[in-house]
Amino acid sequence: MKFYKFILVFIIVAACQSDKKNEQLPASSTSQFNLKYAKGFNVESHKDYKIINVTQPWPNAKKGYTYLLASKDVLSKMTFTKDTYDAVVNNPIEQIVVTSTTHIPSLELLGVENKLVGFPGSDYVSSEKTRERIDNGKIRELGKNEGINTEVLLEINPDVVIGFGVDGVNKTFQTIKKANIPVLYNGDWVESNALAKAEWIKFFGILFNKEQQADSIFKNIEKNYLEAKKIASKAKKQPTILSGAMTKDVWHLPNGKSPEAQFLKDANVDYLWKDTTGNGSLYLSFEAVLDKGKTAEIWLNPSYYGSMDQLKNANPLYTNFDAFNNKSIYSFTNSKGETGGVLYYELGTARPDLVLKDIIKICHPELLPNYEPYFFKPLN
Repeated sequence: MKFYKFILVFIIVAACQSDKKNEQLPASSTSQFNLKYAKGFNVESHKDYKIINVTQPWPNAKKGYTYLLASKDVLSKMTFTKDTYDAVVNNPIEQIVVTSTTHIPSLELLGVENKLVGFPGSDYVSSEKTRERIDNGKIRELGKNEGINTEVLLEINPDVVIGFGVDGVNKTFQTIKKANIPVLYNGDWVESNALAKAEWIKFFGILFNKEQQADSIFKNIEKNYLEAKKIASKAKKQPTILSGAMTKDVWHLPNGKSPEAQFLKDANVDYLWKDTTGNGSLYLSFEAVLDKGKTAEIWLNPSYYGSMDQLKNANPLYTNFDAFNNKSIYSFTNSKGETGGVLYYELGTARPDLVLKDIIKICHPELLPNYEPYFFKPLN
């Protein structure tokens, strides 16, 4: 008899828990947030709360992440188990920590840069507006990205930390989570399309209840990009393009389906490796690149080299290329912030329209006569 009573009690408790699980969120209408290009996340917008699903936090990720955003009042009325969501964020956010310079332009475009209170490796930040806040002590230095100073971060106690992952193994993030500070993965860098990367401004728009503003900003960037692409399509000639440089014994250059190659396609140029099918980098021998690219008219992004002399001293064989001898080499390496951060690595993701216009100006200068390149400069 005692055994049967135990079973009956167990069934009742299980039923109650099941009901709780089903009632963990208040009933409300659901609307899907509009995303045109980005594939790495989606958003469910409800009346009282939002759910962000990050499906591609890093390449070949085996799992995605689900984040719940709601006000303190709404959260106090919810019942859910610890494992229901990967993070629960109290909205609105008053203090945020981001871990990539690519996140900073989104904050500035949305006018919430004053919410940023910590950043790892602040010397890499190029923005004058955010640099001023760093210099005034309003943004704390958090050490290195792969080893964030958790002592300082816990002292700051932000409402949320926006991280990025290469493989999901980050002990620092685990420590932060144990301190009840939510960590959200941002996968903008995983996207295979320049406009898709830029559309991640909507991720930050959701966090700060600025969805309409984020959508409007992105539409303007998209409009500028497509207008520039249309202008480039009118070019009468397609110059041949070489890209990349040697790292040890291997030449790294964009694969034909990469975002970098997409820029070149939209700029209406003849990228010599446009027919390759990979999405990331292409790895070739010097001989293979010389054989195909010796007579290329323009050389873009020769690694981190900032001058012709640096390029020649690194490897005298570079002088075999026509683009070197014609001084037709362009790079974004020399466009830096006050403390040495490369502007392209910060703003290029958020403003692909500027990147495309730079390339068009280099390759078809007659099409944009009054445009001044933002990132790219000729090597001295």
